Amino acid sequence: MISLLSGDRPRSAVLSVILLAILVVLAAAPFAFPGAQALNTAAKICVFVILVASYDLLIGYAGIVSFAHTMFYGIGGYGVGLALYGWGATWVSVFGGLALALGLGIVLALAIGLFSLRVRAIFFAMITLAVASAFAILASQLSGFTGGEDGRSFRVPPELRPAFKLFEEPVLGLDITGKVLTYYILFATALALFLLALRVVNSPFGSVLKAIRENDFRTEALGYRTVVFRTKVNCLAAAMAVVAGGLNALWLRYTGPDTTLSFAIMLDILLMVVIGGMGTLYGAVIGATLFIVAQNYLQKLMAVGAAATEGIPLVPHLIHPDRWLLWLGILFVASVYFFPTGIVGRFRKAGPH
Repeated sequence: MISLLSGDRPRSAVLSVILLAILVVLAAAPFAFPGAQALNTAAKICVFVILVASYDLLIGYAGIVSFAHTMFYGIGGYGVGLALYGWGATWVSVFGGLALALGLGIVLALAIGLFSLRVRAIFFAMITLAVASAFAILASQLSGFTGGEDGRSFRVPPELRPAFKLFEEPVLGLDITGKVLTYYILFATALALFLLALRVVNSPFGSVLKAIRENDFRTEALGYRTVVFRTKVNCLAAAMAVVAGGLNALWLRYTGPDTTLSFAIMLDILLMVVIGGMGTLYGAVIGATLFIVAQNYLQKLMAVGAAATEGIPLVPHLIHPDRWLLWLGILFVASVYFFPTGIVGRFRKAGPH
């Protein structure tokens, strides 16, 4: 296992336990949590682990601040979704749509890299924001093709439908339906891409990215063409985001601007990276898991707390479930305050090396 991770250990006993627990829970989610909400939460975590890890390659390792990441996420979602909608519910549509989306995403990332990465941080960020906004407007305006604001619902291949059963008898009490198979496609892809990203950042290529992040002028003086390296990592991150978008569309059996192109998703990605810890990749796993679990279950937890404290003055009103977004914001502000280098950075600083 360590060879797959290129020797990059978590470097903290507590962090190792947390990461292993997340891996085990995600691997066993369909068996341990058969409810629809729990499985949807686990599937979303798998998708966002890819998305956040790919963004961490940019901001955490190469020092590139981009606001176009949801554009690539949307390209993947629309590529798979529109292919299944227009060409029919076949595996050819899935892989054909994903291949076209990957091609478009990499070409756009290459163009953005070559024409924009020569400018400094804030100007590049503004350029990517403008490109992403233009793409979102285009997706909404081309309603005859993309479905506009309503998006597109579509059918998936028969093997991925809830009515499909891989085995006649349940396995460990669970029917292996098409929905379960879809989940394990998400889980396996997320694990494989995370390990790939981890190997990349621990390779000589990753070392150059870190050098560029710390001092791009000195790295250029040493003979490395920083624009080339930044463009390559931009293309890699874009490709991973495209795959994440395709998987998300496959799981939801729907694609639309709210699920892939919303700027709120970009803000969520930024929060997950900061909370988990920039420049660690392991932070993508922890940040995505904490954020998505809080999004899905904090409101229910507050409802239980409000009911339990009904006789206490003010407390039920403070923790009323309608105020869950306020408390979610407070939790994240507190996490950034107490973990300025992210959760992974804090554990690594406290744990043995």
